[in-house]
Amino acid sequence: MSNKAKANILLLITAFIWGTAFVAQKEGGAIGAFTFNGIRTFLGGLVLIPFILVGHKRSQAKGLPQPDHELGLNEVPAAVAAAGPLFSKLELIGGFACGTALFVAGSLQQFGLAFTTAGKAAFITTLYVVFCPILSMIITKKKTRPLIWICVLVDCVGLYLLCMTDASFSIQIGDTLVILCAVAFAMQMVLVDVFIGRVDGLKLSCIQFLVAGLEGMICMLIFEQPIVLSDILSGWFPILYAGVMSCGIGYTFQVLGQRYADPAVAALILCLESVFGVLAGAVLLHETMSPRELLGCAIMFAVVVVSNLPEKKKGPEAPVEGGGVSQ
Repeated sequence: MSNKAKANILLLITAFIWGTAFVAQKEGGAIGAFTFNGIRTFLGGLVLIPFILVGHKRSQAKGLPQPDHELGLNEVPAAVAAAGPLFSKLELIGGFACGTALFVAGSLQQFGLAFTTAGKAAFITTLYVVFCPILSMIITKKKTRPLIWICVLVDCVGLYLLCMTDASFSIQIGDTLVILCAVAFAMQMVLVDVFIGRVDGLKLSCIQFLVAGLEGMICMLIFEQPIVLSDILSGWFPILYAGVMSCGIGYTFQVLGQRYADPAVAALILCLESVFGVLAGAVLLHETMSPRELLGCAIMFAVVVVSNLPEKKKGPEAPVEGGGVSQ
C-alpha cells in the first residue's frame, strides 16, 4: 500500500473520530469548558509520550541519524544524534504555536456547544477548509484562486440558512463561537503545514496537546469553579474519548496524514467530519434539524467539496494543484 493510500485511511479515521467526538464534547460540557478541554488535551499529550520515548531510544540504539531542520540539514552524525535532546528547539516552537491555536479553537468550540447542537457545530466547524487558504495566503503568501473567494460567498448563504432564525434574523451566540472556532482551527492547520515538513510529526502533536492542556488548566483555575473530583470522574468517558481518541489519535493521524496526502484529497476527507458529527448527534443524542437547516448544511458541504477540487492543468507539463487548503 502506498504512503498516500495509508495517509488517506488515517485521515478518514480522523474524520470519523472528530465527528463522533462532538457527542463526547456535548456530554462532557457540564464540568466546564476549560476543565474539559484542559484535561482531555493534556491527556492526549501524555498518551503519546511513551511512543516518543520508545522511538527515541530505538534511534539511539541503532545509531540512526536524526534530522536537524534548524540547520537546514537532512541528517547529522549518529554520535551527535544519540546525544541530542528529546525535542528540538523548532519542535518546541512549533508545538507551542500549534498548541495555542488548538487551545483557542477547542475553548471556543466547547463554549459554543453549550448553546447549539452537536450536528450544527460539526457543520459550522468545517468552515476551516474555506478559512485555511485565506489564512495560508496571509501567513505563507500562497496565492488563492478566485474560486475560493466565490466559495466563501456561497458558504455565507449556507451559514445564513443554518444559523439565522426566522424570527430574530440573528446568529445565535453558540453559532458565533463555533464560527470563531473554525477560524482558530484553520490557523492550527496552517501552522501544522508550516512546521510538519521540518519536524517530527508525533513530537509536534504531543507538544501541541501538552501546551493546549496546560493553557486550558491554567484558565480552569482562574475562571472556573473549584474542581470537584467527583464531577470529573462522573464524566470520565467523554473526557477519555475526547482525550485519547480525538486528541491522542485523531490529531496525530491528522499530522501524520498531512505529510503524504494530496492537499485537496486530505481536505475532502477531513470535511466528512461534519457528516459523522450530524449522524452521531442524531443517533446518540436524538438531535433533529429543520429542512432549512439541512439545506444550509448541504450548501456548506458542497462548498467544502468544490473549494478543494484540483485545478485544471494549464498545459501538458503543468502539475495538478490542490484546492489551496494547506493540509
